[in-house]
Amino acid sequence: QVRLVESGGGLVQPGGSLRLSCAAPGVIATTGAMGWYRQAPEKQRELVAAISSAGSTNYADSVKGRFTISRDNSKNMMYLQMNSLKSEDTGVYYCTADPNDGAVRIGTSDYWGQGTRVTVSS
Repeated sequence: QVRLVESGGGLVQPGGSLRLSCAAPGVIATTGAMGWYRQAPEKQRELVAAISSAGSTNYADSVKGRFTISRDNSKNMMYLQMNSLKSEDTGVYYCTADPNDGAVRIGTSDYWGQGTRVTVSS
């Protein structure tokens, strides 16, 4: 069973930064699309950022200019650099991957991690 593993969550003050990491199996990390979703308390899971197999990226409007998604195929890793964090960024962040770019964008990916919690609070 393919398993994605997130790390890097935690408690941070508003305005602070965190870097999330996602470890993925080689074939997925190097050839598939990958992305980050988050789920805030009592809200639906939403796309935060995605990166295609070709390296193109897209972001939710709420995080543009603050978050950066990247991948390192040599290490089978994906990252989410989060700067200028706000309380509304609080939630559980999930790593996802799929051979199909579109599946990641709409949340129907085959592969998901267990999530890492991010809490932005003073």
